[in-house]
Amino acid sequence: MAGVITASQPSWIAPFTGLSPRSFGTLVAQLRHEGADPVRRGRPWSLPLEDRVLLVTAYWRTNLTLRQLAPLFGVSKSAASRIVSHLGPLLALKPRRRFRKNTVLIVDGTLAPTRDHTIAERSKNYRYSTNHQVVIDADTRRVVMVGQPLPGNRNDCKAWELSGAKSLVGNTTVIADGGYRGTGLVIPHRRERGQTELPAWKEEHNASHRQVRARVEHAFARMKSWKILRDCRLKADGVHHAMLGIARGTVNRSV
Repeated sequence: MAGVITASQPSWIAPFTGLSPRSFGTLVAQLRHEGADPVRRGRPWSLPLEDRVLLVTAYWRTNLTLRQLAPLFGVSKSAASRIVSHLGPLLALKPRRRFRKNTVLIVDGTLAPTRDHTIAERSKNYRYSTNHQVVIDADTRRVVMVGQPLPGNRNDCKAWELSGAKSLVGNTTVIADGGYRGTGLVIPHRRERGQTELPAWKEEHNASHRQVRARVEHAFARMKSWKILRDCRLKADGVHHAMLGIARGTVNRSV
C-alpha cells in the first residue's frame, strides 16, 4: 500500500512537524549519526528513516490515532506503533551535564494530561496529568533538560527534587516562581508576616524576575502547540519521550 505522506516531498514536513525541511534534515542526520538506523537482521523497516521520523513527529504534532495516521504512510497500525516505540526514545533530548560559568537557568513545572493512570493523578486542571519539570537556559531560551514525569498532584517544590532535575543542574543558578519556596532557588521576594507591602527595591527585583522567568512560559507555549501534550494516550515512559523529543526536535530548533 502506497503512502500519501513522505519526507521525500518537503512540502509535507512543515505542516506535520512545525520544522523547516532544513531543520528536519539536520535532525534526521543527527539521528543517523547516533546510530538510529543500523543494519537490522531479519525483516527491515517498511519505511526509510526520514519517513519514520516524519511519522513520529506527525503523531506528536497532530495527536491523530495510529489507526488514522498509519494509512497516510502506507503502513499498518502495528507497524506504526513499533516505529513510535523505537524512535521515540532515540529522539529524546539528552540532558546537558555541564554549564558554562555564570549560566542562569529557569525552571517551572507544566502539566500534561495523561491517560495512563498508573503514572498520572488528578491535578489542579481536574484531569489525570503528569508533572514535568522543564529547565531552560535563560540566555539561549533552549530547553536543557526535562525531569522524570511525576503524578500531577505533586507540587513543584517536591517535584524539583524527585524528578531528578535538581541533581542534574548541580550548583548552577536557577530562577523559579514562588512555588519553589524552601528549595534554595532564586524566587520572588515575599511579604513577611504583618508586612503590608514590599520595599520599592524588592518590587523592582520582582518585576525583573517576572520578565526573565516568562521565558520558560514561552517555551511551554511552543511545546503545547504539539497536541500530544494536551491529551497523551501513550503509556509508561511514552509521555516522557514525547516531552523530550518535542524539546529536542521542535522547541530547540524554533528559538
